[in-house]
Amino acid sequence: MLQIRAARKVFYKGQPDEKVALNGLDLTLANGDFAVVIGSNGAGKSSMLNAISGALRLDSGSIVINGDDITARPVHKRAAHIARVFQDPMLGTAASMTVAENMLLAELRGRRRSLRHGLNAKRLADYRERLSILGLGLEDRLDTRVELLSGGQRQSLSLIMAVGGSPDLLLLDEHTAALDPRTADIVMNATVRAVEALKLTTLMVTHNMQHAVDFGNRVIMLDAGRIRLEIGGEDKANVTVADLIGHFATKTDRMMLAS
Repeated sequence: MLQIRAARKVFYKGQPDEKVALNGLDLTLANGDFAVVIGSNGAGKSSMLNAISGALRLDSGSIVINGDDITARPVHKRAAHIARVFQDPMLGTAASMTVAENMLLAELRGRRRSLRHGLNAKRLADYRERLSILGLGLEDRLDTRVELLSGGQRQSLSLIMAVGGSPDLLLLDEHTAALDPRTADIVMNATVRAVEALKLTTLMVTHNMQHAVDFGNRVIMLDAGRIRLEIGGEDKANVTVADLIGHFATKTDRMMLAS
């Protein structure tokens, strides 16, 4: 489903503060893979997601999704194939629009729009059903402006919007990091249900080592813009938080993650 080949990106090239973000990164995901991506700050995690989504242009290398080379394709032309949930709950929704209007925009992402794509009774019933699985009461707030929702409610809505169009690839960019523990659990459980029900190919970046242990069928550690460690199959089923923390290069990272 996803093939990244020899992806390279250098910021401030030729300047004193030159930074290699991606250094010949190679990654392949099969259809239905749920890969959890870990790594220290600056390891290349966000750069990788930005390159896949089109927000970051590679200096060299290629990105292919479902057999389609999208390396040179802009963000809006990738939208029908890629959905992304950000760490900041404010980024995935339009604040001044209602819950229902936001869901309609997400449903029509990447499609040609016309007057027939309105908020009819059938759509509203579908939105209520999809939101009810969160257990946050959003199914009864379809006419509420999103700016009036809590951060957790807004992030949960972002997730439902992201998976609603059954994208080829779902990118989760530390999507529970800004939430309180209870809401993070709700969003994570909803994520797993959606990924499993729709058989979504998923890349989830996280600093939560327990999430890396508990979720997905692969763990990928990035370091200096390339894959340093990959764990899958039976090894993934048996890996522990301590195992993962032990692979981090610096004592500071290991202490921070263990706390």
